[in-house]
Amino acid sequence: MANPMLNIDFYKATHAKMYPADLSKIVSYLTPRGSRIKGEEKLIMFGLQAFIKEFMIEAFDRDFFGKPFEAVTEEYFRIIDNTLGPQAYNKEMIRNLHKLGYLPIEVSALPEGTIVPVKVPMIQLTNTHPDFPWIVEYIESVLSAEMWHGMISANVGYMYRQIVNKYYDISTEDDVPRAKALGDFSFRGQESLSSAVKSSAAFCLSFLNTATVPAVPYLEKYYNCDCTKEPVAYGAVSTEHSVMCSNYAFDGDEITMFRRLLTELYPDTSFSVVSDSYDYWNVVNNILPQLKEEIMNHNGTLLIRGDSGDPVEVVTETVFRLWDIFGGTVNSKGYKVLDNHVRAIYGDSITPQRAEAIYNVLIEKSFACNNVVLGAGSFSMQCLETGDTLAPFTRDTFHIAVKATYCEDKNGKQIPIFKAPKNYRKINGEFIAVEDSPNHEISKKSHRGMCCVYKDDNGEIVCRDGYTTDTIKETADINMFVPVFRDGRMLREYSLAEIRNRLHGGKF
Repeated sequence: MANPMLNIDFYKATHAKMYPADLSKIVSYLTPRGSRIKGEEKLIMFGLQAFIKEFMIEAFDRDFFGKPFEAVTEEYFRIIDNTLGPQAYNKEMIRNLHKLGYLPIEVSALPEGTIVPVKVPMIQLTNTHPDFPWIVEYIESVLSAEMWHGMISANVGYMYRQIVNKYYDISTEDDVPRAKALGDFSFRGQESLSSAVKSSAAFCLSFLNTATVPAVPYLEKYYNCDCTKEPVAYGAVSTEHSVMCSNYAFDGDEITMFRRLLTELYPDTSFSVVSDSYDYWNVVNNILPQLKEEIMNHNGTLLIRGDSGDPVEVVTETVFRLWDIFGGTVNSKGYKVLDNHVRAIYGDSITPQRAEAIYNVLIEKSFACNNVVLGAGSFSMQCLETGDTLAPFTRDTFHIAVKATYCEDKNGKQIPIFKAPKNYRKINGEFIAVEDSPNHEISKKSHRGMCCVYKDDNGEIVCRDGYTTDTIKETADINMFVPVFRDGRMLREYSLAEIRNRLHGGKF
């Protein structure tokens, strides 16, 4: 594996040489500084524990501190000397860090699963050894890269969960599980395996269904859960087009495969069948009635899956026709529920808008929303439709940044620092400083000094800055920052169940 000290933007290697000679301490904060999405003004805190364990502990112990000094420095110097030049950086910083034997950083953060308003810091970083203030901002790039997508995917899952809660409250029995109403089908459309795993793990804060198998061991490894003892995530038995088309080629029809699935392969297991390889409505209108006896004797649920056409029309009309064929019951809220042997499913094409449209059609026709299972694909994990426009998800969707706001010198002088770029507009050929930012962009002004994050009298999470090492102690009773890592080891860990309960108010 690569030396973790190389997981940087090039210029990070040069900064230890640039800082003031007497600098002994830096405090930085990761903050979502704003939102590009109207109405989305909060971001879910998630992913830090996994990042710390995977990168700050495992990678450093294995590929830096755990390797011989010569091997570590030879690799680092070879790359940086031949790309930046040997005079561009301070080689002693690498030698001294390896000799120290641990990562001299303390990380404090808001509890994972907290819904944090924009402009409020989520994570605080500082060095614990006066000789290594440079290490705080050194890890900025990898921290940001590893965390932003997971937090946004947590937001996506939570958004879908609120939609499910709204319509299930109207149309389903109170004991119907909400965490199984919708699933993540985004694996194949993610940027990479790593991105798919982290994204699905974040989505699983709000739902149990995912197609991404490696999300389960990831959550088990980094979030103290065990799929043999608790619901971490569930997959599904399902056909795909290669299965249906190859069987059609061998059998000469589709009904034979349906019958084999019901009676031979999965007589006691629920499964879904992609049914539009040739003629979806022929399957629904003609094949399913012929299989009614086998379906009703099946010890499980058959989910009929459309995969083309308008998802709203296809999945709702499927429910209506399944009712005509198999019937069902009416629940205590007055909504029709299909016989448990059948359901409709539509995966990976369901945007938030389509989910609401599907639920609205069902309710208008007096059908409960748990007659369908829905799926979010890679589009929804990486982009949000807002009216007629698309809002792609990137680090800058919430303007996530890590900025230094406080430092100290070796004499103990406490120095709040900040950035406050002036905003200019070109007026009559000249750039004039103005109060509002050009093009109404998010302000890049940082906090100043150390920060206290707390709940105000209305229960809203807010931030007050301007503190020093001495004065921040006065906020100990209200400050929500919790130390989670120091000098190479974890101080506080959260389980998946704990995070889910915090996010959903104990009603996962």
